Amino acid sequence: MDQSIQYLMPSILDTDLYKFTMQQAVLHHYPNVAGAYRFTHRDKDVYFPRACIDAFREAISAFSDVALTPEEQSWLGETCPYFTAEYLTFLKEYRFKPEQVTVTFTPVSPDGNHGKVDIEARGPWRETILWEVPLMACLSELYFRIGSTDWSYDGQDGALFDTGAIDSSTNRPTENAFSKAQALLRAGCTFSEFGTRRRRSLRTQELVMSAIIRASKGNQGKGKFAGTSNAYFARKYGVPPIGTIAHEWFMGVAAIEGYDGASTMALKRWEQVYPKHLQITLTDTFSTEEFDKDRAHHWKTLRQDSGDPFVFAPRAKKMYEDLGIDISTKSIIFSDALDVEKALKLKEQCDELGFSCSFGIGTFLTNDFKTLSSGGKDKSRALNMVIKLGTIDGKECVKISDELTKNTGDRATVESVKRRYGILT
Repeated sequence: MDQSIQYLMPSILDTDLYKFTMQQAVLHHYPNVAGAYRFTHRDKDVYFPRACIDAFREAISAFSDVALTPEEQSWLGETCPYFTAEYLTFLKEYRFKPEQVTVTFTPVSPDGNHGKVDIEARGPWRETILWEVPLMACLSELYFRIGSTDWSYDGQDGALFDTGAIDSSTNRPTENAFSKAQALLRAGCTFSEFGTRRRRSLRTQELVMSAIIRASKGNQGKGKFAGTSNAYFARKYGVPPIGTIAHEWFMGVAAIEGYDGASTMALKRWEQVYPKHLQITLTDTFSTEEFDKDRAHHWKTLRQDSGDPFVFAPRAKKMYEDLGIDISTKSIIFSDALDVEKALKLKEQCDELGFSCSFGIGTFLTNDFKTLSSGGKDKSRALNMVIKLGTIDGKECVKISDELTKNTGDRATVESVKRRYGILT
């Protein structure tokens, strides 16, 4: 494997587990449809150095060297019994095709050295579905290596957090992760690490995982580290890989099957692939109001990913009670822009309501740095970016979030779908 890509993506497993679970579902139901993924950077005041994008293109050209090893294939089969032998064979033979990715740099600075970037991955959906996470992780690492360099790994030696001495004023993400994990565990929180796509670097995520594992071993509270969404680190550290389904599944199925009852159809198609596993679902692809409540009986867990999280649990409780369902048999995973303070408050609310809850925490763990120039006082801002499913067979895909600023897709299609569902805002 090319050394540069090995440093950026050491394994095909270095991605979120739900990319594999959705890829298997796509392969089962829609093997011949085309899918295009598009990049959006939400912070309009942040520009990319030309040198960063040049390095990004070079890294993409080496992605074809990444492949599933026999040992990784065996681990997936043993750890994730819901993957079929057919799918694991497909994944073993899968190779990234760099020609599927188009990167366009548009200069905005007078010297032409800084600008905006557009990224699109286009090809069979069964193939392009794996581009999203590694593209984002790769771009983030190169941006903070070449562009925004006002930060440091100084003090990142693993021995520093053995003492448990935490200095929040220094630039020490491993120690920060250690203290964050300790706070969550002591408060009785169950949490997972979800930080791959917007990590500062592969090394940062490695250090964070090490810190969390150490905090877990010394845990005296009732909390639990449930695992990581990153399959590579799950295998490396012997923790459960976490992940089921993402918005793109609902978006893609709706574009293919139509928007009438889209959520119901997407869940039905999912159940046909995973009748006994992975029944944790998002509710907000076309707004939570449109979620298929009939499946609330046998889908054990809801994942909250947009809107006001403190509104979500009371709404879910009312839904379950109206359906005659005991909420003690259900749970919620919160995964939207979490930090320790928010997680602890949500845990307190769910305890009062009688809900079991857990937390998927990403950027707050893997991209929480301070600037060197401020003496560790100011935050070094992470890239506020997404890559979303743009089209299926040329049809625009949209996401109608519970948070209006997170609506995704072609504006005309978004408005058409909102009118169809009676969403007036």
